[in-house]
Amino acid sequence: ALQLQADAAQAALADAGLKMSDIDGLLTTPVRVEHWNMPCGVVAHHLGVKAKFLSTVDLAGASGCGMIHQAAMAIASGQCSTVLCVAGQNLLSHGSRAKAVKSMAEGGSAHPQFEVPYGPLVPSLYALVAQRHMHEYGTKPEQLADVAVTIRKHASLNPNAHKRELITVDDVLKSRMITSPLHIFDCAIVSDGAAACIVTSAERARDLAKKPVHLLGQGYGLRHSHIGDTELTTTGAVDSGRDAFRTAGLTPADVDVAQIYDCFTITVIVELEDLGFCKKGEGGAFVENGRIGLGGELPITTHGGLLSGGHPGLGGGFFHVVEAVRQVRGEAGARQVKDAEVALVHGNGGVISIHCTLLLGI
Repeated sequence: ALQLQADAAQAALADAGLKMSDIDGLLTTPVRVEHWNMPCGVVAHHLGVKAKFLSTVDLAGASGCGMIHQAAMAIASGQCSTVLCVAGQNLLSHGSRAKAVKSMAEGGSAHPQFEVPYGPLVPSLYALVAQRHMHEYGTKPEQLADVAVTIRKHASLNPNAHKRELITVDDVLKSRMITSPLHIFDCAIVSDGAAACIVTSAERARDLAKKPVHLLGQGYGLRHSHIGDTELTTTGAVDSGRDAFRTAGLTPADVDVAQIYDCFTITVIVELEDLGFCKKGEGGAFVENGRIGLGGELPITTHGGLLSGGHPGLGGGFFHVVEAVRQVRGEAGARQVKDAEVALVHGNGGVISIHCTLLLGI
């Protein structure tokens, strides 16, 4: 995990035209497979960062978005000038594949007294969300499959994606059932990986090697922690999205590309509704007929996401941030969205529990 993070950090520094000695702030996430004590200290020591500001951010799948926002706040308050945000782990190769999958499946936010004794796993809890959405709004398994097919098509254009072979709706529906109605292609792929971003002031960014990307707006949302507390089909994304658009002075209609957190296919449908891209209950129809694909009404998760790009745990959502930066810079290659100027990034931690939304632009 440490080498993965170091490689990502060096790549981010090279992209910005900076040296490690230019970094005076560091944010990272827990590395659960190796049980690091004080991860921010471990990473800072390994990289040789002399940090005025450092912390470990644990918002689960929302950690990537959260790191960017917290770095911006640290810079705005004068605690530091340039922050390295880095996350990742060797979730797949650290031990057996079965161990990695078990670790992810058991990594949810079930209540230790009232839920854990009954054995809920993350896929089964998200399956509850899918079942309820189907019951309330008539969402179909084929619509869940449309999400997987579109995101896999995007992954096929990303040389760093874990899975690049194209799939069809029929492939998804015939793939192994994990927990009804979710098939294996409805679930994220456990992977190794890491990502990093450099955050600095707008003034300093103008002098760096690449076109700066600005944080336009941000928001957080939490409507429950434990799955038994919640109304299953409306999430804290309503709140995080509302606040992100408000602080940016934008609306969903202004977004050119959206990097939507995709631990499961149902997650994408619920988040698109709650972020305001379609009405509640219309997410299933919204993802049909290429509307969320490249060239569609709202291209989403253009790097292949967690469903096909790969999911290394807490670092997985950070890939969405990196892809958003590439899109608004015009550096996404074959998967570039034409004239992309505003990108939304959304992260989700737990079982649709913690939400963080960013709006990025040039």
